[in-house]
Amino acid sequence: MNAPEVIVVPDATAAATRAAELITDTLRGAVADRGRADWATTGGSTPAGIYQAMRGPGLRDGIPWESVHTWWGDDRFVPGDHPLSNVRTFDDILLEAGSWESVHSETHRDNVRIPVANLHPFRTGEALGVGQSAATCAAELAAELREAELPEVDDWPVFDLILLGLGSDGHILSVFPGSPAFESARWALAIPAPTHIEPHVERVTLNPAVVRVARRVLVVAHGAAKADVIARTFGPDPDPVALPAQLTLREGSTWVIDQAAAAQLPR
Repeated sequence: MNAPEVIVVPDATAAATRAAELITDTLRGAVADRGRADWATTGGSTPAGIYQAMRGPGLRDGIPWESVHTWWGDDRFVPGDHPLSNVRTFDDILLEAGSWESVHSETHRDNVRIPVANLHPFRTGEALGVGQSAATCAAELAAELREAELPEVDDWPVFDLILLGLGSDGHILSVFPGSPAFESARWALAIPAPTHIEPHVERVTLNPAVVRVARRVLVVAHGAAKADVIARTFGPDPDPVALPAQLTLREGSTWVIDQAAAAQLPR
């Protein structure tokens, strides 16, 4: 496997700041090169500090949001205003609007103004509201992605950037070890509620194949609790099905981790 770039910083705050800088540079560069940027952000605990940093001086106005399309790599199959929603973190922190409805409104009055047409969440709340399944919700997102006509490599859509967190079991997106997603040809699909890791709720996710073809992949992790899984990911036994994070061990991938998370990596 190709080795990604690994950036080790002192702590979680520094990791968030460095990630925010890389995201800003990547999206700005994509717009300059192609007139548009498409990125997939993440959920869980990873993005909160990154979004805070993106609102800070020097970064807030560095992204031409009118030309940037934001997608989500995965989400929990819960209403949009639920605490487990991956979109809610983006909404509450980056948009600073304080409600799920703001991603569907035409104006964002606070720090970042993003055209509603440029936001592409899995529409979990709408699906639940009309009794649709998670599989239908995922299929609708896949159809929206096809309509966007992103470039494709090997029949998979190419994002300019995919931001990923890292699960303690080595999962990325909602693709867990041994996931049926590895055998799927769908661009987005439903994932049964995991029993081995919290929260135990059904998910929707992009296919892990998009990680392989993205122009840039950015993995952010911090804390001593991630040291073991990071060491195993960079270990001598390549098996992405057993350890999905190994999909990121490729050219064009950057890992930003703090010293505690890097503690078991070779110096």
